[in-house]
Amino acid sequence: MNITRRRGFYRQEVNKTLWELPRRYTSLHPVGSGAYGSVCSAIDKKTGEKVAIKKLCRPFQSEIFAKRAYRELMLLKHMQHENVIGLLDVFTSAPSYHGFQDFYLVMPYMRTDLQKIMGHEFSDEKIQYLVYQMLKGLKYIHSAGIVHRDLKPGNLAVNEDCQLKILDFGLARHADAEMTGYVVTRWYRAPEVILNWMHYNQTVDIWSIGCIMA
Repeated sequence: MNITRRRGFYRQEVNKTLWELPRRYTSLHPVGSGAYGSVCSAIDKKTGEKVAIKKLCRPFQSEIFAKRAYRELMLLKHMQHENVIGLLDVFTSAPSYHGFQDFYLVMPYMRTDLQKIMGHEFSDEKIQYLVYQMLKGLKYIHSAGIVHRDLKPGNLAVNEDCQLKILDFGLARHADAEMTGYVVTRWYRAPEVILNWMHYNQTVDIWSIGCIMA
């Protein structure tokens, strides 16, 4: 089937993945990738700011993938806190719903994540500041009735000034929703998740923060 390219968009291949972007976003460079998508940095010509663009990997391949993509989009749209990543823009290259196969999320660019710098030496003051920001961001998320369910160093973005933001809401749920056991990276799972108890709550995120602190 011949899919028409949307006007004002251009194509660029990054690590064997085809990206289709508005001409507003230039200087595309790979940042990272995972099971559910890949991330590139770019320059927003409209603002002059560096941004992060996440291309969701086959979001409509299955019902599970579609729900995860929808959940992440809706939660990012409503998150407005200095220690929680927000959504700047969202777009698709498809000119109509007939060719709607993927979409992209544009977020503030963060230089690195906690996973990549955990081997570095930090002063007690910097460690306290990072933990303070984790807890402050988590308090905001929990105040909205949300359980993140995947807190780990790789989902905590950090800038050179030690500003921290919580990332990735693909596994998040409302606290009163039915839960599943296979969430949270193994090393950061609370006992109730390991034991496959379906009625856990926001305390599983606190356990994960404690594991990260340790």
